[in-house]
Amino acid sequence: MKPKAIIHLDVDAFYAAVEVLDNPSLKGKPIVVGGPKARGVVSSSSYEARKFGVHSAQPIATAMRLCPQGIYLPVRMSRYKEVSEQVFEIFSRFTPLIEPLSIDEAFLDLTGSVRLFGPPEEIAKNIKKAVVEEIGITVSAGVAPSKFLAKIASDLQKPDGLTVVPEGKVKEFLEPLPIAKLWGVGRATQEALARLGVKTIGDLSRISLDVLERSFGKHGTHLHFLSHGVDDRDVELRREMKSIGREETFPDDLLDVGAIRREILFLATRVSHRLRCHGVAGRTVTLKVKFSDFRQVTRSETLQEATDDGQGEEGQLFLFQTGLPAPKRKRLNSALDRISEKFGEGAVLPGTLLKK
Repeated sequence: MKPKAIIHLDVDAFYAAVEVLDNPSLKGKPIVVGGPKARGVVSSSSYEARKFGVHSAQPIATAMRLCPQGIYLPVRMSRYKEVSEQVFEIFSRFTPLIEPLSIDEAFLDLTGSVRLFGPPEEIAKNIKKAVVEEIGITVSAGVAPSKFLAKIASDLQKPDGLTVVPEGKVKEFLEPLPIAKLWGVGRATQEALARLGVKTIGDLSRISLDVLERSFGKHGTHLHFLSHGVDDRDVELRREMKSIGREETFPDDLLDVGAIRREILFLATRVSHRLRCHGVAGRTVTLKVKFSDFRQVTRSETLQEATDDGQGEEGQLFLFQTGLPAPKRKRLNSALDRISEKFGEGAVLPGTLLKK
């Protein structure tokens, strides 16, 4: 069987890069993009900010202590999506086999593209060049015979990097890398592996499969194959949507029960609108709460039937009567969606939210 040619492409510090693109005076400065300063988290940061220890998912308050001279900007998701579409359009010129992982990264299967566009490394260089010249931002790339290897490779020479893992050099490539580079190896697994004398992927490859399975179960089997570079997954053209949600960060603690209920209703209303836009419904409802100390609690409940309706419990006041038959409720939701799309998400709301 002909070896696969997979490339993983990852835009460098995407949100921050777009901010520099739109405001060139920010070039070379420590930029942090994220939520409100009091309660938000870092969504993206420039490499200049990362030198101070700033990283994604870090509390903004922590980032400000580490990098007080940083330039802190709000998330502009609509703009990032616009630039993302331009980037993915360039990707699509070289292959239709694209698996988006997020707004700023994707796997591309180049196996069938080499006849038209040359060797995979050359294709990667041409993609990188096109993104820089046409959009003005940089992309790091990893070229390898599997998704797992390509993902690791793209991260090694950031920013604006290109790392190639030839088919016959997989073991040599993996041998010296720290064990943390493996997917699914968090702090707890690293500590457990350290007790077995494992610090690098090469160390792991020399641990027998039996030992790994006894220590980690099925996860041990997974680690064993990855340590030997075995990953036969195909590039998936469409990734199945697992969940739809909406989050909100508040500048002050919510302590009033009424206010909390209104916020939950607002979030449910927006999630139901997104469900209907995608033509899907869900059975499991999950509520995630993060406290001021960043402690997080999650609770879920599975309904008997899937729903795309954000209607609340009895006792809440709604603009329209509750208990409508399903067909009428569906038509009502459709009408509300059209109003929101034309006049904005606050144009029509349940009566309870008029206090929000």
